[in-house]
Amino acid sequence: MIDVVVDEGIEAPLPDNASIYRTVEAACSEAGITRAPHLCIRFADDATVKALNGQWRGRQSVTDVLAFPMQDGAEPDLDESLGDIVLATPFTLREAKRLSLPATDHMLHLIIHATLHLLGHDHIADSEAELMQEKESRAMQKLGLHNPYPNDLYEDKAHV
Repeated sequence: MIDVVVDEGIEAPLPDNASIYRTVEAACSEAGITRAPHLCIRFADDATVKALNGQWRGRQSVTDVLAFPMQDGAEPDLDESLGDIVLATPFTLREAKRLSLPATDHMLHLIIHATLHLLGHDHIADSEAELMQEKESRAMQKLGLHNPYPNDLYEDKAHV
């Protein structure tokens, strides 16, 4: 079960629920998970994400997406929630424009990225970052979307 929450006041082109479900499934498939997990995806404003980033990561800035895992361990329990994903919707729209990407496609990429975080992937070490980017790129390809890492488009991959 995937819950999608849109905060009051968010007026932006958002991916439809069917696209979000397919996106989570593609990320899970790349991580070796064969059934849909439980998680929540929230589209929030920049101030909310900045506050969450400060509270949970000690960073006093807005970022595009945050992932809050609710499980530890190598094998996720798919009968329990994996966690929450929170997208800073206005920030993400500006980022998509800067990267010349369709806004919803960029949001779907961030959902893939955050879902992989909920499944235990990270990008702190270069080898982990490379593996995570490969999984993201393959999931995006499965969905018929752009390659998110053709030339290191992202200035700061350590955002989540």
